[in-house]
Amino acid sequence: QVQLVESGGGLVQPGGSLRLSCAASGKIFSINFMGWYRQPPGKQRELVASITSGDKTNYADAVKGRFTISRDNAKNTMYLQMNSLKPEDTAVYYCSFDVRSGSSSLLRAYWGQGTQVTVSS
Repeated sequence: QVQLVESGGGLVQPGGSLRLSCAASGKIFSINFMGWYRQPPGKQRELVASITSGDKTNYADAVKGRFTISRDNAKNTMYLQMNSLKPEDTAVYYCSFDVRSGSSSLLRAYWGQGTQVTVSS
């Protein structure tokens, strides 16, 4: 089994910054895709940013130029640096990893429990 633990959410004023972390533990052979998702109140969950094992990144248009995703493979950890935050960034943020638990294992998606980010004055 694999567990994902998120941290770094909170309340911040518009224009402020936060850094989210997502650390994986358990039986991990490799991690391919890593992604940050968010679910605003009353809306569907959406992909915010993603990073592959080859460090290829992808961002939603709404966060391009403000958010930066990164990963530390040695620590099985992913980060999301969020700058110039806006009220519309308010949401529960979730991380997800595609994990292979053994050399011949299939990839399986795991999710974190979510962390609240609130942007308000």
